[in-house]
Amino acid sequence: MPDTLVRTKLIRPRPRGRTVSRPRLDDRLLLGSTTALTLISAPAGFGKTTLLGSWLVAGRGGPTAWVSLDERDRDPTTFWSYVLLAVDRAAPGTAAEALAHLQSGRAPLDAMLTMLLNELSVLPTELTLVLDDYHLAEGPDLQPGMVFLLDHLPPQVHVVISSRADPALPLSRLRARGQLLEIRASDLRFTLDETATYLNEVNALDLAAEDVAALEGRTEGWAAALQLAALSLQGRRDRSRFIAGFAGDDRFVVDYLADEVLDRQPPEVRCFLLETSVLERLAASVCGAVTGRCDGAAMLEGLERSNLFLVPLDDHRGWYRYHHLFRDVLHARLLDERPDDVARLHRRAGAWFDEAGQPEAAVRHALAAGDLDSAADRVELAIPTLRRARREDVIRRWVDQLPAAVVRNRPVLAVGLLGALAASNRFDGLAQRLRDVEQLLDVPDQQPVIVDQAEWTRLPALLATYRAALALVGGDPAETVRHARIALDLAGDDDLLTPASAAALIGLACWTEGDLNGAHQAYRAAADGLERTGHVADVLGCTITIADLEVAQGRLLDARRTCERAMALAEQEASPPRGTADMHVALSVIALESGDVGCAAEHLSRADVLGEAGGLPQNPYRWRVALAWLREAQGDAATGVGLLEEAERAYVGDFSPQVRPIAAVRARMLAAGGEVAAALAWARRRGVSATDPLTYLREYEHVTLARILLADHATSGHEAALLEATGLLDRLLEAAEGGGRTRVVLEVLALQSLARAAAGHQAAALESLERAVRLAEPEGWVRVFTGEGAPMAKLLRSLQSRHRSWLFLRTLITAAPARAAGAPPGSGGETPSGQSLVEPLSSRELDVLRYLRSDLDGPAIARELGVSLSTVRTHTQHIFTKLGVANRRAAVRHAHQLNLFAGR
Repeated sequence: MPDTLVRTKLIRPRPRGRTVSRPRLDDRLLLGSTTALTLISAPAGFGKTTLLGSWLVAGRGGPTAWVSLDERDRDPTTFWSYVLLAVDRAAPGTAAEALAHLQSGRAPLDAMLTMLLNELSVLPTELTLVLDDYHLAEGPDLQPGMVFLLDHLPPQVHVVISSRADPALPLSRLRARGQLLEIRASDLRFTLDETATYLNEVNALDLAAEDVAALEGRTEGWAAALQLAALSLQGRRDRSRFIAGFAGDDRFVVDYLADEVLDRQPPEVRCFLLETSVLERLAASVCGAVTGRCDGAAMLEGLERSNLFLVPLDDHRGWYRYHHLFRDVLHARLLDERPDDVARLHRRAGAWFDEAGQPEAAVRHALAAGDLDSAADRVELAIPTLRRARREDVIRRWVDQLPAAVVRNRPVLAVGLLGALAASNRFDGLAQRLRDVEQLLDVPDQQPVIVDQAEWTRLPALLATYRAALALVGGDPAETVRHARIALDLAGDDDLLTPASAAALIGLACWTEGDLNGAHQAYRAAADGLERTGHVADVLGCTITIADLEVAQGRLLDARRTCERAMALAEQEASPPRGTADMHVALSVIALESGDVGCAAEHLSRADVLGEAGGLPQNPYRWRVALAWLREAQGDAATGVGLLEEAERAYVGDFSPQVRPIAAVRARMLAAGGEVAAALAWARRRGVSATDPLTYLREYEHVTLARILLADHATSGHEAALLEATGLLDRLLEAAEGGGRTRVVLEVLALQSLARAAAGHQAAALESLERAVRLAEPEGWVRVFTGEGAPMAKLLRSLQSRHRSWLFLRTLITAAPARAAGAPPGSGGETPSGQSLVEPLSSRELDVLRYLRSDLDGPAIARELGVSLSTVRTHTQHIFTKLGVANRRAAVRHAHQLNLFAGR
């Protein structure tokens, strides 16, 4: 997930005292509000932000969403998070859902933007979105989304971009359509009258008309140059002489005026400005550390009062930054005047951030100082903490920033970087990195650089652990176990992390070979060890596997308890650790297997709210797969198939075996939805046939094929398909029983009963079904039966005729959906008429739902119903939960499917 969003970036800049009224530009901006885009494009210092701020403060722009951009916003997730948050501040409730989906990492960009645009299209008022300093964030990753936004912008929404250069957007197309208003440097330059107003009225310089004209001519109306000139002229007696000698192009003007401004400051202020120019953010304490002074707070307050280009970053005046242009000038002057001091200042800043526990900034300053050894030291010491929090993304950035020559003689650092790559599933070149470390340790009399002595002690065991990991990735379970056991032998008595890691690798090797008991035992040991070391995020990662194994073994109740115990552990942390969202996804799957659709939807919703920061790298695709199953259970297989396609695009692998390939899940859902030909095409592409030798890793695909063959027989009547399915199911049942894979046994028995019934063998069908129901009852398996549709419902009722008092059987019959005759197995419930929900909507929720399909926004709905906006939002959230959807459009769509608008 991106770093925590800086809310002050969404605040419009406050006018700095008196400003020059510029009605000609105000009128242009007002004219631009009728177009899709207003582009304010000019070099630095031409007053773009000031113009916009003054215009909006005057109330001419209506509701405004403002974003001040910088270089860190080039990441699309960060950029759009700021845009959506700004829009939601300006028009409450408009972008909240899109923001949640974006930060969850699950919604593709065009889907998220579509969601936003649909909400914007029903806004009852105009809205202006301002993207200030767009050039700092612009890049190829943002272009598609911006083009999409502008191409589909509703008429009541207007975008304003201020930039130092023309953005890579379809300006010519917008210009031809009359959808672009351009304000450029020639428009922004101060006229002679505006220059006179600025110098003589705003700054009270009382210059003669000829001096004003001379300065306006020499600066060509450049606002920054005029501002710096005004500062230089304060208190000067020889003003005309100064103005007469004022010359040069823009860059030289800035440099010259910066000299003048700096030279007129007291020596201590000038020194403070230069020395703190190495900082991107300023606070009293870090300024004191860099300058060696104890008056940092007073200096910052004085600079702000003097209007020396200081911008507050929060409401408490704790953090500031210099105006970008001013900082550039200050830093250039520092390099010119005191080049030998620059590295020292960066080292001091790095030491402060290091002490403050901000390793990213500490490393950045060390690199800026050219102190590669110090940077490498800090990286090496930071890796264990970052690894514990699963911040591999930070460590990976350092892989590219640290030269290979620096890392070469640092085995602990090299292995730490290697571990971050392995944990991120990036194995290219990993074997060579491992060999390089091993060769370094084999050189006699070699004196490696070691900073983290604790990790140095663990290094032999770590190397064996990564050897085991590479063997696992290479498909060699036996070598995985061999190297993992070597790691266990090498681990010291106080090293709890290596045994946990080795145990997890042994568990993965067992899992790959179908030894679920061995895998479960090893993974439980790994989770216990990781819990003792405080690696909570890794405990949650292990728990996903443990719960998967318990589900496969048929232990549904144990799987729920396992996840709930991990959730309790996560809740003890100050903030949700990574992996918390994954726990909700796992609990959703378990709830769905138990037949609790509402609980499944609730857990997926909570996982969605936690977003990317609360999930492990694999969570985006896992969440989509779980939601696909939920949608299928709700009778919307088409949406489920779409979600699975998204899941394939979002897929991020790890060390776990792919026992349930997404493509096979999709084939099941296609067959369940009646698209048997497409499902059969998947089987041909994968080379899956009913006569294949059976292996654990392809078991899910073979069960999928059996389902497809049954669906083929149900829709086409092909007897060959039924015979193939029957033979395959018999073999699958024997293999699953031998391997203790009770979940597959249950599924195969259910399918076997359907196959036998389809062949006219009713007694045999009921025999298989009764065995399945008795096996399912202790753990509460429901979906394995109810997901098979009308043929299964019919069999369950026939079985009930033999066992009238069987309570669990009655529960299954009640939960089984009614379905049109002849529907293929696994196709879910038919689209119901009237309410067919786990929990019906209340009368008031139905009223709110009716308004959700209108063009009214939240406040308007509240007024229509005579309730508060918070009440409308509460009802809306309840509606989303009960319908199992995440946004307004999906709620309306699903409500139509359920015929909830009938009579309303």
